[in-house]
Order: sequence, then structure tokens, then C-alpha cells
Amino acid sequence: MSRTLISVSTVLAMALGASLATSPALGQTRTDPKDAHKSSPGGRYEPRMDVLPGQGMKQPGAEPGVPTLTAAEFEDARKVYFERCAGCHGVLRKGATGKALTTDLTREKGFEYLRDFITYGSPGGMPNWGDSGDMSPQQIEVMAKYLLNEPPTPPEFGLKEIKATWKVIVPPERRPRTKQNAINIENLFSVTLRDSGEVALIDGDTKQIFTIIKTGYAVHISRISASGRYLYVVGRDAKINLIDLWMAKPDTVAEVRVGLEARSVETSKAKGWEDKLAVAGSYWPPQYVIMKGDTLEPLKVEGTRGTTVDTQEYHPEPRVASIVASSHKPEWLVNVKETGKVLMVDYSDLTNLKITTIAADRFLHDGGFDRSGRYFLVAANARNKIAVVDTKESKLVKIIEVGQTPHPGRGANFTHPKFGPVWATGHLGSEAISLIGTDPEKNKQYAWTVVQTIEGQGGGNLFIKTHPRSRNLYVDTPLNPDADVASSIAVFNLDKLDQKPEILPIGQWSGIAEGTKRVVHPEYNKDGNEVWFSVWNAKNQQSAIVVVDDKTRKLKTVIKDPRLVTPTGKFNVYNTQHDVY
Repeated sequence: MSRTLISVSTVLAMALGASLATSPALGQTRTDPKDAHKSSPGGRYEPRMDVLPGQGMKQPGAEPGVPTLTAAEFEDARKVYFERCAGCHGVLRKGATGKALTTDLTREKGFEYLRDFITYGSPGGMPNWGDSGDMSPQQIEVMAKYLLNEPPTPPEFGLKEIKATWKVIVPPERRPRTKQNAINIENLFSVTLRDSGEVALIDGDTKQIFTIIKTGYAVHISRISASGRYLYVVGRDAKINLIDLWMAKPDTVAEVRVGLEARSVETSKAKGWEDKLAVAGSYWPPQYVIMKGDTLEPLKVEGTRGTTVDTQEYHPEPRVASIVASSHKPEWLVNVKETGKVLMVDYSDLTNLKITTIAADRFLHDGGFDRSGRYFLVAANARNKIAVVDTKESKLVKIIEVGQTPHPGRGANFTHPKFGPVWATGHLGSEAISLIGTDPEKNKQYAWTVVQTIEGQGGGNLFIKTHPRSRNLYVDTPLNPDADVASSIAVFNLDKLDQKPEILPIGQWSGIAEGTKRVVHPEYNKDGNEVWFSVWNAKNQQSAIVVVDDKTRKLKTVIKDPRLVTPTGKFNVYNTQHDVY
């Protein structure tokens, strides 16, 4: 079962949970799990299924020889499992990044084994729930019993259920025909306020909060339509908000829920398809939904259940991790986590939907395009790999070995002084930053290989960012167990990558005294001369956004406001619209 100490909106669903099968036998000498988790960023960053605990599910019937749970025990155990364990081991306990916890395995191990394993954990990533004091002995006994019972199944969520949630608040014909506000929309930032279920729209020129909009729970990402007019945000509760940025005061004009748990949304960007369609992918049920771009009317639901790319075994809940849109042709790249497949979905004909399946590797997470926009690079983080897909030829180019648990976000593109165009990713599990050559035409000898590895502050990196007008590379480490590292940023000079990075004390610059002050998600403004950082504290503590001058690397502005509750991801409209990263 995976443990969430903190959880990020823009990233992320991954797990490093160890299996029952690979844990040391009880009674053997083991590394203290508590120490292992203190030193391992992976042990501090585990996904959870935030919303499923609230879904009604029927308790499976009692079986001979299996411990019986009371109704109250079942509800408590189910809630704990979805909040802390399902992210790694799967909703149906069939295994995801963590190993399977199906009853054929758990019953073979037995109650005492399960109880002790939950209590002490393992160095491989399984938290020591009892030894750490996070669970009482009574809670652990209930969880051990729960794992000996068949898992409950959450309800499906098909087109009928999706349409029942669909609302058009302002129809297209009643929306403004021209922009009705004075905001420089291209330099507007959509900022996730994770724990308040909102996004803040902040004017990048004045640094003022223009408005705050209610959304779904824990918005994961913001995406911009091809025209730059519409903002799409997706919450973990699978609620999509469509926000019209042309309104005098931008607000939601349509909304829909595409499932029970989700992380991804994208729009149609190909020529002739601007703003016409949108797509969102779900964690549960495992599917993606195609909608009208200007109303979110659900049009088509496509499931992702199927076989894995390696063992060719059927997987019942392959989650949609991320989706990106090609600008060259009417196509989305839908990344399916558990099966390790990239689905190239041609949206030009929804009746005769064409899907090209690319066998990549498990477990797919996030990624981005190279600077040309032709090649898509995506992390298979459980295998420490980056898969490269040629969107023009619709084929896999190469799978590249990188560091431990790559977590690129969209990655970072820049021209290396020696190796030419490269794309970079950081890692959750190590300080390594891998630079991959991306130019098979003029720099063929370096293409699709790790041409250089540089070292950041340590493990726990989530996002890495640069800009075409900058010669700086910013690397965050919000999940590093060292508080000083978690609250600072490493900056590399792109012309002198052999030198150590400069460390910027962003948390200190924020002027906030309380909390860990985790610094996350560097984001440039449109012009590439400022970088914005979220200083992310707990919900009941002060947070802030720190703006740094890119050229001087000096503090420029601190944005503080009581309404900035747990800011995490920040998405500049122009950069997001044009895939600038």
C-alpha cells in the first residue's frame, strides 16, 4: 500500500510500493523502513485516489474461512485503501506500479504476514504504517482483514452518467464576440489552488489576481485551446471546467464529469480543428472521453482496458496518465499507464475512429514534444525509461534508459553547445538530470541517446523548465526530505553545464516563516524573462508565488494573498498554448 505524505496537482500519479512477494520474510534482518523512507524521495511521493473513497460500493459477501468485517470496518478500510493504497496497487488490487494484492496472493500469505508487513513496511517503498505511528494496531488489523476479502468494485461511468453531469452555463451564442477585458491574455497564468478546489487567474504583467474560479477538487493541469480563448482545467474528481477568457470577468461557461477520478485534459490543435474538440482521460473508469470543444458535450467514450505491452497479460484498469495534442495533424497521444501503450487517436472521424497503438513501456506517466513538435518523449517511470514516438511516421523511435524514476512534466528543450538540440528530464529517485539528443537530421550521432547527465541538488524533482529566450535551466526538488533542498531551486547555465548549479533560496525569499515551504513548478512568463515558483505550504499555512528575474536570477516580486491556498501548478497561457517548454 502506498503512502501519500504530500500530493501534487500537476503530476502525477506514480508509486514505488514494494510487493509482498519481494519483501523480506518475517523475522529476517531488514533495513529500518522508517530510515529508508526518510532518505528516499520516492517513499515520500505516492499517489492516492482522492475521490473514490466517497463513492458508494457494495461490500462483498462473506466467505468461509475469511475474516468478516463489520459494515463500519469495511467502510473505514475501503476509505483508507483508496486514499493511501490504490494509487500503487490499483483500485481492483490487480497491481499497478505496486504489486497485486488479490486474494489468491494475500490469503496464501495469511493474516499475520499482512499485519506485520503493513506495520513494518519494506525498504523498497512500502511505508511502515504501524512502526511510524500513522496507523494504530487496531487499524492495521482491520486492513489486514480487508485484504483477505475480495475488493469492492467502484461503479462504471458511461456516456449516460457523463451526460447527466453536463452543464452549459453560457451557450456559445451568448458569449462575447470579441474580448471584453483589458487583460493581456497571452501572459495570463492559470494557477492551481489545490486544496481549495479553485484556480486563480493572475495577470502576468501586473502580478494581480484577476479572479478566482471554483473548479473540481485538486486541479491537476490547465490546458489552453488552440485559439487561446478557452481554458480547460481538470480536477482529480474528473470534473472539467471550460473557462472563457474573453468574458469581462473570465468564468466557467460549461462543465462535465468524465468519470470518478481523472488527471488529464487536452484540446484539438491541428489546422482546421482549432477549439472544435476536447478530450479527457480518467483513472476510474479506465477510459477517455471526447467532447465538443466549446460546450463539453460528451460525444464518445473509449475504454483503455487491455493487455500489457510486455507480458501480454490482461489488465482491468489501465489509467490514462496524460494526453498531448499534435499540431501537425488531427491526433491526440493518449498515454495509458498500466499497459504501457501510447494511443495515437485520429479525431478527424469520430464514427470511424482510427487508433494507432504504440507499444512503449510501463508505467507511462508524463512527457512532452521536442522543440520541432514532431517527436514525443514520455516517461515509463517504473522502468526508468523514456519512450520516443515519431508523430509524423506514427511509430516508436526508441526506448532510452535514464535515471531512477524519471518525472519530466513536459520536459525542457534547449540547444546544447556541443550536442545540438536536446530534451531534458529530472528524476524523483536521484539527483540526475538526463539530456537526450533530439535532432536526427543535423546531429544524427547524438539523436535518441543520453548525451550528458548533470547533477541537481538531489532526488525529489518534479519539474524542469527553460525557455527559447533563456540560457537558464531551473530544476525543483519539492519532495526531497531535506527542508532546505525542498524549499530551493537549482539553476544551471546552459552554456556551462559542467559547472555546479546556482541555488536560489526561493522559500526564504518568500518571507514566509512557517511550514516546509516546498518550492514547485517553475513556469516562465510569455517573454521568457521571468520565472514563477509556487511556495507550497499546508492548507492552514501561508503560501506564495515568487517571481524571479531570469537574467539576473534575483528576486523580482512575491505574490501573497490569503486566497492563494496551496498553489502548485502554474500555466502561462501563451507557453501552454504553443507547447513552449
